[in-house]
Amino acid sequence: MTGKAGIAHLVCGRRGKWVVLVLWLLVLLLTAPFAQKLTDAQDNDAASWLPGSAESTQVLEVSEDFRPEQIPAVVVYARESGLTAEDRAAIAEDVRQLKQLSDHGVRGDETRGPVFDRETDPRAAQVYVPITMDEKGWERIGPAVDSIRDDVGEGGDGLAVHITGPGGTSADFSKAFEGIDSTLLFAAMSVVIVMLLITYRSPTLLLIPLLSVIAALFTAQALIYLLAEHAGLTVNGQSAGILTVLVFGAGTDYALLLVARYREELRRHEDRHEAMALALHRAGPAVIASGATVVLSMLVLLAAEMNSTRGLGPVAAIGVAVGLLAMLTLFPALLVIFGRWIFWPVIPHLGTPNPADRGLWARMGHRIAVRPRMVWGVTAVILAVCSLGLLQMRAEGISNADAFTDKPDSIIGQEVSERYFPAGSGDPLVIISNQAQAEEVGRAVAETEGVVPESLGLPPGTKPSFEGKVLFEATMSDPADSEAAKRTVERVRDAVHAVPDADAQVGGGTAALLDMDEATTRDNIVIIPLVLVVVLLILCALLRSLIAPLLLIGTVILSFAAALGISALAFRHLFDYAGETTDFPLFVFVFLVALGIDYNIFLTTRIREEAVHQGTRKGVVTGLAATGAVITSAGLVLAGTFAALGTLPMVAFAEIGFAVALGVLLDTFVVRSVLVTSLFLDVGKKVWWPHRLAREDGGAEVREPAESVSRSGG
Repeated sequence: MTGKAGIAHLVCGRRGKWVVLVLWLLVLLLTAPFAQKLTDAQDNDAASWLPGSAESTQVLEVSEDFRPEQIPAVVVYARESGLTAEDRAAIAEDVRQLKQLSDHGVRGDETRGPVFDRETDPRAAQVYVPITMDEKGWERIGPAVDSIRDDVGEGGDGLAVHITGPGGTSADFSKAFEGIDSTLLFAAMSVVIVMLLITYRSPTLLLIPLLSVIAALFTAQALIYLLAEHAGLTVNGQSAGILTVLVFGAGTDYALLLVARYREELRRHEDRHEAMALALHRAGPAVIASGATVVLSMLVLLAAEMNSTRGLGPVAAIGVAVGLLAMLTLFPALLVIFGRWIFWPVIPHLGTPNPADRGLWARMGHRIAVRPRMVWGVTAVILAVCSLGLLQMRAEGISNADAFTDKPDSIIGQEVSERYFPAGSGDPLVIISNQAQAEEVGRAVAETEGVVPESLGLPPGTKPSFEGKVLFEATMSDPADSEAAKRTVERVRDAVHAVPDADAQVGGGTAALLDMDEATTRDNIVIIPLVLVVVLLILCALLRSLIAPLLLIGTVILSFAAALGISALAFRHLFDYAGETTDFPLFVFVFLVALGIDYNIFLTTRIREEAVHQGTRKGVVTGLAATGAVITSAGLVLAGTFAALGTLPMVAFAEIGFAVALGVLLDTFVVRSVLVTSLFLDVGKKVWWPHRLAREDGGAEVREPAESVSRSGG
């Protein structure tokens, strides 16, 4: 027994397996209470998403000196034919009741309005109800808006009543995030169960990876909760949701690879402990390299300016690392404890033939070997053509109206409000300047194109000054989440920054969107190359080659471009989405490169193992035959778990889920099985340069499909 296999025996030995099980049970017993609290530790306030150095973030922090952080809910009343006397009386009664409201942070005493769209024969009215946003603001924004809705009623007889503005929209986003963990957990679990049943054809075997993945998820959630509470780790709804998908997807992938190798070793060894030790010894390096690729790629996100992106890095890395640990310890221990019968009804007995020897993937490898250059050339051209769909991509951000897969009340209210009032009402610019230059700053703002001059003023409940600073607001004529409004913010900033000694800053919802776009553009430029470098270094260390890693990186980039191209076409012409968020390309890239490279690692490490004994060309066909089925199954599981993001009623999640799932399928069925295989066959032994394999006999011809193409498991 080699040293590495001896280490593997510690996990799956006759005594070691029970030690591992007991240790994991203790871990789960200690961590389960904390895992359930992860939702409470989520921070979905604006500062958890905004870049810390952004001007809008600084305004948000300074404005707390003037007033408690507030977000206005806007109650919109409208009747196209004109508000009747009864309507106006009902609105007045609503305002009276709202002024007495104080539930869930609602500042009813500061209610403003009604404001009518015109002085005579008004058709619409707006009432502004501030909601205090403290450390629990995000959690109670939904109940706060519900309490406002209870007081204003539902209109009727032609009078439309809606709750919109930042408060109404935030409440709808909050409701969309409600139950995100459980929704994704059950969706991902359902996908995994179905795919494992199809893959294993065993109702008993699927329980082992499922239990192991759930144990990993609970442990990761508990660890992340503790870090969020005591080490300042930022967790929000986005990172918590992606955590579930990553742990289920990546963990199940590692389980599939280990089971495939274990099953092969069971056909060669009577002792299941010996079989598992060999399976871990031979498949372990590929699994560890794959997990390390994902973990390090996620940690690269720490270089991001966006708080939400930077926070996702360690959350995802912890999830994958714990999943990897569970699949290399708990999972093999459970398999050995239950014995061969767990594979029922297709039990791998000693001496039974390996179905991969003459399977689909063996035949495909032999066919590709006939004309590999033509195969990879045609495949690359097809993928390049698919990538032309990138011309249809609009990763410039999406408005609130386009952010939901359905149309909640706040969006309907926003559309109604824009017909009668300045489109930016309810979400104003927030300007802070030195008190001595306030008048000059105010004139500069009022004279800026896109600003409603008469809207300039001090909001109710705001201190007139604080330590020589003043705060005032201004309404924009364009919708607050539109590109036109962002251009207005740029003009206002240029105008106020030009006022000498004013030390003026411009914030508010639109300014925050603009700062997020700029930070994300910077993150795309910085992080994408860093991830490529990390992946390249891992591949070089694993394969001890330079040519093979460069080829693999090239195939993944081509796959990424094709996935984005096809996705953009689907978003435009199939789903009718208005566009993509600015961070969409970054997230899809990180997930596809980090996860998609896994399948290339599984394949190429097996090819390298076989090339030592058979030569590179024959090793390619053997590696494809041995790993084809398991990698296909793993790809389907990972694609299915990311597709589960589509169960959430938000376009950004649905787009990421669709694009990553599509990219994983391309990696599984096209890039790994066809493009990489044909490239390695065409380049031959030189693919291992500068390793000695590039100089030794690696040119064994591949002739007979009938000959054995499997050595010691895949």
